[in-house]
Amino acid sequence: MINTYLQEREETIYLQQLIHDIRQDHPTLNCRAMYYKINPSTMGRDKFEKLCAELGFTIERLKGRHITTDSTGVIRFDNLLKDKKLIHINQAYSSDITYYEIDDKFYYITFVIDCFSRRILGYSVSLRLSTEQTSLPALKMAIKNRNNELPKGVIFHSDGGGQYYSKAFLELTGKYKFKNSMCEYSYDNGMVERLNGVIKNNYLKFKVIKTYTQLVKEVDHIITLYNNERPHKSLKYKTPNQYEKELLHL
Repeated sequence: MINTYLQEREETIYLQQLIHDIRQDHPTLNCRAMYYKINPSTMGRDKFEKLCAELGFTIERLKGRHITTDSTGVIRFDNLLKDKKLIHINQAYSSDITYYEIDDKFYYITFVIDCFSRRILGYSVSLRLSTEQTSLPALKMAIKNRNNELPKGVIFHSDGGGQYYSKAFLELTGKYKFKNSMCEYSYDNGMVERLNGVIKNNYLKFKVIKTYTQLVKEVDHIITLYNNERPHKSLKYKTPNQYEKELLHL
């Protein structure tokens, strides 16, 4: 019973931001249509529509641009990235979850990036919003890509969605001595928010993707291109992998 409650609370917290993002893309999409697109695993249609009404997302009541992922009883961490000067890799990672639509159904893409090198260290393409399908596998991949060897105290920053303070996720960040960090609003997680836009608007937008399997394959390919072939102005027009290799060599 407790696990069911925690799963529902976890999904509800993330749904707040997801509904906001969907409404930005689809200003007149009603709550019932959003329910069938998202297909949340922990609540039925009526409960979902009630949640939309409570958050002010019925079309008649839509107002305000930013919706916080905070709520009563939610674990929150201080924003450790604010005014933080980064001088090397493995000082701070940032993560976010975005959605991708195929034939009126949503799938979810989670990224973990190194905030200094912009390298995508971990990612997940999932059918559901659960921690087990989003933040957890993405962080495990990131740790593996660092050869399971991380300095103590790497900042792990997110927007505060439920997938980033679940018991399983905090056990993993605790094991590797991460310092958990959260922003109050999604726009304060700008680096990975921009990454979402790049992947969706500069790559996926130009692909013909009809199935979940195709989406997984395309995301795999796009991330390889992003890390190895896409130069960044902030990296002196080097790719993330190239920048890291030169940095480590020095």
